[in-house]
Amino acid sequence: MNKVLAHAEAAVARIPDGATIMMGGFGLCGIPERLIAALHARGTKGLTVISNNAGVDDFGIGILLKARQVRKMISTYVGENKEFERQFLTKELDVELVPQGTFAERIRAAGAGIGGFFTPTGYGTLVAEGKETRTIDGKAYVLEAPLRADFAFVKAWKGDRDGNLVYRRTARNFNPVMATAADVTIAEVEHLVAPGEIDPDLVHTPGIFVRYIFQGEKYEKRIEKRTTRK
Repeated sequence: MNKVLAHAEAAVARIPDGATIMMGGFGLCGIPERLIAALHARGTKGLTVISNNAGVDDFGIGILLKARQVRKMISTYVGENKEFERQFLTKELDVELVPQGTFAERIRAAGAGIGGFFTPTGYGTLVAEGKETRTIDGKAYVLEAPLRADFAFVKAWKGDRDGNLVYRRTARNFNPVMATAADVTIAEVEHLVAPGEIDPDLVHTPGIFVRYIFQGEKYEKRIEKRTTRK
């Protein structure tokens, strides 16, 4: 099977309105920049986006929010996006906030075929409303369901034509688990190499999880909040 696509535009041409998409990265690090930009340009709408962050106003998922292409966000940290805040407070955007560890484990559970898990996080709070709770060894727990998507957009530093991926540093936070938890995973990489050029011991996401891959270009790699000494 040929997994290589020419560019991001070819990848998002397969994304229908109303799709649920996981988008990797942490803050603005390791986000699928080119796929997000191509999805924005195509105008795909009614999206449910599963992402740790909501981008910033003029970059990342923020541009999809500004263009009103996102119907629902499932996230953990959303404090850097004023447009997100505005849409949330005016009830124009459906939002599900999930504790960060629970968020990661729900995605991992989906990829591992686990039907649910009990966690103490969120017990006694709004997070637990409508969910089964249980006391285990004297401690209260909340049942959390796995989190799966139609598509996963992941960004890797290097990949081969078979879809094997290597991430660098912070980009490894959510991309690997998301790659396992979607019906179709699309990977954008900075360096696309021939099969065999990546040491198998260094592979973070095996190619079995990746349906399509392409080499991106002109990455901005913005810093979310730059702090320097005076």
